Amino acid sequence: MLLINTRPSNRAAGLTQQLQAEQVSVLELPLLELHAEPYSDELSSLYQQLEQVQIIVVVSPTAAQIGMQYLQQAGISLSSLAQVHWVAVGKATEQALASYGIHSHVPEVETSEGMLQLPVLKQLDTGASVAFWRGEGGRQFMMDHLRASNIKVLNFILYRRQCPETAAKILAENLGLLEAQQHFAVLITSEASWLNWLALMQGGYTGLIQQACYLVLGPRLATILGEYQQQHQASFQFVQIDDLDTNTILPKMGLILGNA
Repeated sequence: MLLINTRPSNRAAGLTQQLQAEQVSVLELPLLELHAEPYSDELSSLYQQLEQVQIIVVVSPTAAQIGMQYLQQAGISLSSLAQVHWVAVGKATEQALASYGIHSHVPEVETSEGMLQLPVLKQLDTGASVAFWRGEGGRQFMMDHLRASNIKVLNFILYRRQCPETAAKILAENLGLLEAQQHFAVLITSEASWLNWLALMQGGYTGLIQQACYLVLGPRLATILGEYQQQHQASFQFVQIDDLDTNTILPKMGLILGNA
């Protein structure tokens, strides 16, 4: 079995090593890389409002790292945010926040939908304020949902996401390996990764879209791939996963590759 691990380089290694220990071949093909946005007057203004928010949602370890760096630059101490509840999108972000001495709420399913099921978010009063530490283009669904419930959203865009320039090179170097497979699995953990995969395929690799079987994180991504299938009469296989644990991924890989 071959899996393409599309996680950013600094987040891919742990999963790759665990899968390789289970005799799974892994090709690391990062489809996202993250670059910090410079500290700006707009961010400074947002930081000065943090003491009035009820919740800070942190969407990635990168958001935690940059967010804390800019918190210090804004001259705001963590002790002044003692009333704030912190929400982390998953275990890795929880650990990143814990390194700063912060306890955070973590959803069972590491998605926007999963976070919205957390009691701390479901029980917010109308007019409450929630800050998002995020990347450009991320978590729009979650913010829109809260705004529709008359929750004030403070939108901290701390980094931008783009497809690494090395992705096309890695793909070209491993084209023979992929074409030799009857089918292979591709891990897709965000809409941005899916769109970057499709864009990459337009460079003369469109046949790989159908050859691949996709492991997609959460129900929203599953819906996006289902809609793509219908719009393009595509016949590829995909299956939803709710976390990135090896014990979750292995049986799902067996399922989709067996059905393909």
